[in-house]
Amino acid sequence: MKHTWIITGFLVLMFFAAQVIGLLITRSYVDVSASAEKGELVWKDLSVAGVPINTPDVEPVISTGYIIGAVLLGTLLILLIIRLNTVWLWKLWFYFAVVMCLSLAFGAFIPALYAFIIALVFGFFKVFRPNIYLHNLTELFVYGGLAVIFVRMLDVKYSFILLILLSLYDMYAVWKSKHMVKMAKFQTKSGIFAGLLVPYAAPRLKGVKRKVRTAVLGGGDIGFPLIFAGTVLIASNLASALIVSVCATIALSILLLLSQKDRFYPAIPFLTAGCAVGYLITLLL
Repeated sequence: MKHTWIITGFLVLMFFAAQVIGLLITRSYVDVSASAEKGELVWKDLSVAGVPINTPDVEPVISTGYIIGAVLLGTLLILLIIRLNTVWLWKLWFYFAVVMCLSLAFGAFIPALYAFIIALVFGFFKVFRPNIYLHNLTELFVYGGLAVIFVRMLDVKYSFILLILLSLYDMYAVWKSKHMVKMAKFQTKSGIFAGLLVPYAAPRLKGVKRKVRTAVLGGGDIGFPLIFAGTVLIASNLASALIVSVCATIALSILLLLSQKDRFYPAIPFLTAGCAVGYLITLLL
């Protein structure tokens, strides 16, 4: 077992919470009245601080290629940042992404201007004044903002194909090239990690430093299963999407229970299997 029961429980609960919150955020961006009037799905416009975010109007198969390309490009940029040791560049990039995603996420529940202001403040403290509690709180919302962008670009079929491709990439990046491990260590060392962080001990008083073992779950492991569940939500209903999320959570639990301490494992293949089982269950109901 990779972590203690308590740490494992915290990771699993936060993963599931992020999935549920993300689905609620995604659903809130569906224009129900316009969809009923036109007889087809109509999305509400996306914007951050009044600046519209336009997603490409292309077929899901093309969108899948765009997303894979973005993942590979992002990986190359992070590896370049690691090589040049430009942590400040990573922080600026991460801050921009966090503010955008949080603005979209909070905008599902409050007016867009207030959402943007809160995202600016939360993003600043998350990146430049890191705190474990605020970090994990914002992580619960970040991936909902991300899903709102990508769910409208995909459907169930191609979001699952995306998961398959990412599973292959994840296995290669963790077990073969090991550059995923290198990126995770860099993020953790820099204090800016895209994903959940659960320390084995509570933070000490300011100025008191000590090395504390930390359990992590990467952002992609949270975001991509959420995107698949989001496409199920749009194609079917919230109950079906939640079944997918529950099965993905069970798959994560199995991985954490079977994995060994101080070893790295690609999580997306396990999560993809969980998503597949969950979707098959929805088809049988």
